Amino acid sequence: MTYLLAGDIGGTKTILRLVAADQGTLETCYEEEFPSQKFPDLVPMVQRFLQTAQEQGSAFGQPSRACFAIAGPVVNNTSNLTNLTWNLDGNRLAKDLELEAVELINDFEAIGHGVLGLDDNDIHVLQPGIPDSSAPVAVIGAGTGLGQGFLLSSGEQAQVFPSEGGHADFAPRSELDFQLLKYLLDKHRITRVSVERVVSGQGIVAIYQFLRDRDICRESPELAKIVLTWEKEAGQTKSVDPAAAISQAAQKGEDSLAVQTMDLFISAYGAEAGNLALKLLPYGGLYVAGGIAAKNLPLIADADTFLDAFTHKGRMSMLLEDIPIRIVLNPQVGLIGAARRATSL
Repeated sequence: MTYLLAGDIGGTKTILRLVAADQGTLETCYEEEFPSQKFPDLVPMVQRFLQTAQEQGSAFGQPSRACFAIAGPVVNNTSNLTNLTWNLDGNRLAKDLELEAVELINDFEAIGHGVLGLDDNDIHVLQPGIPDSSAPVAVIGAGTGLGQGFLLSSGEQAQVFPSEGGHADFAPRSELDFQLLKYLLDKHRITRVSVERVVSGQGIVAIYQFLRDRDICRESPELAKIVLTWEKEAGQTKSVDPAAAISQAAQKGEDSLAVQTMDLFISAYGAEAGNLALKLLPYGGLYVAGGIAAKNLPLIADADTFLDAFTHKGRMSMLLEDIPIRIVLNPQVGLIGAARRATSL
């Protein structure tokens, strides 16, 4: 029996998990969530975590290895977190925590490792396709930004390749898309628009503002108040989440501006997922991760907007109809991936 540490580290919160690994099976022994900013570094947080686990009666041996998923860039096993004063170094952490090895990985890379550890209850099959276990697996996930990557698996091991595909150019497909592109160029006084500006939480708000400002749909008083508050708080800590409010209103089907916003967003999301699929031909599966897909599952699964945009690729459309598409429902897929990665250190 081997004991491992896994962590999902963000600017607001950090989740730590103690895992027992036995012949390829991972079992959670103890898990706890911490407010990240209340700690000067990761080391005292982990030390408190292990102490609390013992006090709670969790029977475990000394962890030997750890993998921590970081919401930010990781270079040479080090990371300077954007929203924290932490400067993390895997070698220093291993020494201070008396572990054999510690690896830091980007949070989206952790998701790549984690998708292979999901069970049937953790996913929604949007398109069964024709799975091929020898083919690449693609991962795309819209949240604060737009993550993209792929992996190659061999048995229980996987090699994950993250990318910066979310910063590729946004590709308009209709007259409305072209108007949206021009709107974003003018509004932000920029010379190019990345797909992340459209397919992300910020993209939902941008599409809403575009449709509102072009008088394509009338704005309801309820959403107007939320979006106006958010706009006035530019550069400040936000007190509202307009993207969530818009998507919730769209799911109720009572707000035409919200419904059209999410329809345009989901179409752009499906089109970009299709672009990724064309480049990789991931017959091992294309996983749609990130919080937005799971929270808007009815809008994605109960309509053909996503799939129509995904497969609308001209002569290549038939190729994409055979690619399995799975929406990730488990919000802790990154933590699962960190634990899986720790087993291979």
